[in-house]
Amino acid sequence: MITNARIVHCDSYEDAYKEIKKVGSCEHGAKAMADKAVHVLLRLDMVPTVAANIIKQEMLSKGGEAAVSKGTVDLADSHTSILLMGTIKQYKLLTGKLKLQQFKLPTIAKEIEETLAQRERTLPALKMNDQDFHWDRQTYIMGILNVTPDSFSDGGLFIDPDKAIIRAREMVHDGADIIDIGAESSRPGHNKLSLQEEEKRLFPALEKVLQEVKVPVSIDTTKAYIAKRALKMGASMINDISFLKDDPALIRAVAQKKAALVIMHNREKAEYIDLMGEIMGDIRDGIDRALDAGVNKDKIIVDPGIGFGKTAVHNLIVLQHLKEIKSLGFPLLVGPSRKSFIGKTLDLPVQERVEGTAAAVSLSIAGGADFVRVHDVKAMRRVADMSDAIVRHQEEL
Repeated sequence: MITNARIVHCDSYEDAYKEIKKVGSCEHGAKAMADKAVHVLLRLDMVPTVAANIIKQEMLSKGGEAAVSKGTVDLADSHTSILLMGTIKQYKLLTGKLKLQQFKLPTIAKEIEETLAQRERTLPALKMNDQDFHWDRQTYIMGILNVTPDSFSDGGLFIDPDKAIIRAREMVHDGADIIDIGAESSRPGHNKLSLQEEEKRLFPALEKVLQEVKVPVSIDTTKAYIAKRALKMGASMINDISFLKDDPALIRAVAQKKAALVIMHNREKAEYIDLMGEIMGDIRDGIDRALDAGVNKDKIIVDPGIGFGKTAVHNLIVLQHLKEIKSLGFPLLVGPSRKSFIGKTLDLPVQERVEGTAAAVSLSIAGGADFVRVHDVKAMRRVADMSDAIVRHQEEL
């Protein structure tokens, strides 16, 4: 080919700006054109059809496109979803016009602006245990330490506090950036653990880990009392697999201690009409509940809940669409390690799922994961470092 014609992929304003600069454009030109280089699909749900018709016509007039239900034009449908297709520049022109309209269109315009702003949000560093976690520099490894007799993968191995501290030291040596300690199994069909039994299992191990391990410690619990006591002892993060629903006081305990909080998606039944739309809506609700309780916005981490309230196919689809969850504007934690969807996909038992985990971890990082929660720390540290070298635009090795 005479001109070496090729497709250039840009996901963000920053990516587009860099590509425009590479061809020799001036600073002013690069900044002006970057908004025109990034194409975004943005979906709105439950839009009144009168408003939807206006949105569609305005988007078309800006050179973009909008897909609506076939009953929108003649108002046969009362509401519709809209899939908007356009550049950042076109969205800016669209929202400017919508703000001048009726039918709640100024409110819709504001929501569009906020959604696009979240997508480009620069995430501030999170300080835990005197350590700064910079989301744009690397993927962080969360090492799993189960002090349980019945976890699906390593139940019974580390329930003894002396064995737990040996394992914690080993994970830090292998590259763990944070240790996540849990005393209650979350495997399918597990029985709820009493407060007394969780105390008995967790706190002897936690005390030893906090004394001897320098990396931050996360606590995998659904109980406010456990969270509050663990944070008082020196834990830095709470990881609640109940999606903040089992004990509402837990959020307040995290807020009072100014700790980090993982909001992990979960449902009782794996039943969805619109999988990603419902997960995104659920996570937004969880974020709102945390913020309303006083949790610092910059200390919230979101987790799509791989293996929780989802079928094996659901888990694969979620992993394909992590960038949608990352667009909410929060650090992203993904925990695929050794889980059953890998076993079902590869027809392998728990202890033979390291390669499947590695694939899921690598693609999670490509999808925007900032934390990966894993059992096999040494192997996944290497996977994460190699993935970071590819996706985080390292200038030099």
